[in-house]
Amino acid sequence: MTTKTLRKVVKIDEDKCNGCGACIISCAEGALKIIDGKAKLISEKYCDGLGNCLNCPKGAITIEERAAEDFDEAAVEEHLQTEEAVEQQPHSCPSAVVRQFEKSAKTAAPAAETPKVVSKSRLRHWPVQLTLVPPTASFLKNADVVLAADCVPFTYPAFHEDFLGENTALLVACPKLDDFPVHQAKLNEILQQSGIKSLTVLHMEVPCCSGLVHMAKQAILASSNVVPFRDITISIRGERKSDN
Repeated sequence: MTTKTLRKVVKIDEDKCNGCGACIISCAEGALKIIDGKAKLISEKYCDGLGNCLNCPKGAITIEERAAEDFDEAAVEEHLQTEEAVEQQPHSCPSAVVRQFEKSAKTAAPAAETPKVVSKSRLRHWPVQLTLVPPTASFLKNADVVLAADCVPFTYPAFHEDFLGENTALLVACPKLDDFPVHQAKLNEILQQSGIKSLTVLHMEVPCCSGLVHMAKQAILASSNVVPFRDITISIRGERKSDN
């Protein structure tokens, strides 16, 4: 029988939780997981009660004192090793689940070959990877910055036409595969030093990609540079789902 003692453990208000995944990134013990679009405490023994996950942008996580299983460091270590092994499997994350989409019905070939129209790139600077861009780069000053998840330009067919304007600076990153703390620090510096005019985040609909939104909001808070902010979600079928 599992014994319980009175101690501090996280409490999640699912009505407030939007499944952004910010708490998952912050929890070094792996005690939290996104399940059915909501953050869940998967085991009390994995939670140390220190509250690193309290950075929830929706305020959905609090610390309460209640009867709970004791924190078990050995169990946490075993759990993290198991999770690391699972993450190396191809279906560990919703963004890695293999899908094949049905192609639309073929239309009849035209009588004469139509010349292909090649669109020109609207990219106005290099580099674009967030970690490689200097915070004081001249192309950032007074620019409308688009922070896009790596998959977005490949998924959304009108990426250049819809999101890269005359005054746009593009930054790309992946909150799942890249070094999140390094990216957060770089974006903080950019907000503090570059003098950007606005910030738009383009991310995929999968839960882990929402970490990019959290990164942007944290950078705005850390810099006290309250620029106009937009959050745009792209579906895995390449459709524009929401614009907040």
